[in-house]
Amino acid sequence: MLTLQPRVQTAPETDRRPHAVVIGSGFGGLAAAVRLGARGYRVTVLERLEQPGGRARVHRQDGFTFDAGPTIVTAPFLFEELWRLAGRRMEDDVALVPMDPFYRIRFADGATFDYSGDLEAMREQVRRFSPGDVSGYERFMAASREICRVGFEELGHVPFESVGAMLRIAPNLLRLSGHRSVYSVVARHIRDERLRTVFSFHPLLIGGNPFRASAIYCLIAHLERQWGVHFALGGTGRLVDGLVGLIRGQGGAIGCGADVAEIRTKSGTATGVALRNGEEIAADIVVSNADSAYTYKHLLGGKTKRWSGRRVDAARSSMGLFVWYFGTNRKFPDVAHHTILMGPRYRGLLADIFDRKVLADDFSLYLHRPSATDPLLAPPGCDAFYVLSPVPNLAGGQDWHQLAEPYRQRIEAALDASVLPGLTGALVTSKVTTPQDFADDFLSFRGSGFGLEPVLTQSAWFRPHNRAEDVKNLFLVGAGTHPGAGLPGVLSSARVLDRVVPDARVAA
Repeated sequence: MLTLQPRVQTAPETDRRPHAVVIGSGFGGLAAAVRLGARGYRVTVLERLEQPGGRARVHRQDGFTFDAGPTIVTAPFLFEELWRLAGRRMEDDVALVPMDPFYRIRFADGATFDYSGDLEAMREQVRRFSPGDVSGYERFMAASREICRVGFEELGHVPFESVGAMLRIAPNLLRLSGHRSVYSVVARHIRDERLRTVFSFHPLLIGGNPFRASAIYCLIAHLERQWGVHFALGGTGRLVDGLVGLIRGQGGAIGCGADVAEIRTKSGTATGVALRNGEEIAADIVVSNADSAYTYKHLLGGKTKRWSGRRVDAARSSMGLFVWYFGTNRKFPDVAHHTILMGPRYRGLLADIFDRKVLADDFSLYLHRPSATDPLLAPPGCDAFYVLSPVPNLAGGQDWHQLAEPYRQRIEAALDASVLPGLTGALVTSKVTTPQDFADDFLSFRGSGFGLEPVLTQSAWFRPHNRAEDVKNLFLVGAGTHPGAGLPGVLSSARVLDRVVPDARVAA
């Protein structure tokens, strides 16, 4: 008997507005959909998984709620703008809580640094480690402010579609030390090695190695101070739910379980998509929030000139991520909402991850305890956690089917011996995600956590453009295009569309 595949839900064809298809429902895709809807497009978002959000999906298990991906909300005005575009108020749907401190950084010897946006508190934290570095810290933050003004506020939403556009910013790039690494710029101002770690680790939040990520990413320090670090009550998934509601309120549709196999083109112009179930969906424009490498290598068949399959293979991918979600039957009240546990090595560990691509015996960890702020994310008397370990991407050849459980056990033992004493006896639920899962679930090239590595030669014009090369009416958003990974980056990639996507009346 022939079984017919159900049609994916699309925006109603009776709606005569030009049709925009968005591939993927990560934050870049959802933000793009809201912006396109506000500009008069009929929007259909296609998500291959069974829930929207992409890497920001939610795991619910044994009464616990775990955000799968992003947990830190910075530059919240980028979200607030999306609600305004849809004629709504963000505060009616999502409550953001400011974090203080932003993070607690714990070194292998047990020393801690509370990283916040309070200038005097930060001076005191620096003074505890190295009194002579207070003035250097202030000089670094002044440099970060200027880099943020240019790199984020002025250029973060501007497309780089020509060499000329890159050349025009070259003088500023040199003036702001964009040709140097984040670590080298920090080291010019700060002498204490532990403080150099504190103020240079931020590129890891977007998939970069501080020892070679462009110093443009020093902007993160000021961005956090200027707009704060926040947590969405109910988890980051509440932001996903809110954006989905905005899209539907604009007359758009979200189709889950919709696996796009190909971007259809005719005479060099995107005309829609084909799904793996054989269904075809026509579109006036296509926006890909899929991994940019996957978009060019597979959805376009690796046939474009600038981003051919060979060029994609030669590009640097960001590191992989090992994430362990777990719940306990007791609370750990002394653990902050965000804790960064630095291992005994910094430069050497990053070289193992990014260059040698070996799974080291030691690790640095990011520990997230959302129930510190929102107890409803765990059953009464319990705590919800996730711990993230940067690891090599799949180019390292690790077999995560064999390695996942032993590696998880090593992390468990390290946490039990440090910030979570008694953890082993308190565990009641557990789930892991490996680089292999990133490749399988998100079609992430090499299982990388953040797409292309954020080095200077893969930034701005050197990155896959927001307006696709070689294919008309195809656009890219998300971590793999300009300006890059992290929530401010992917939301800004959708802002770029306002400059490169034609008005809906023109597309019609």
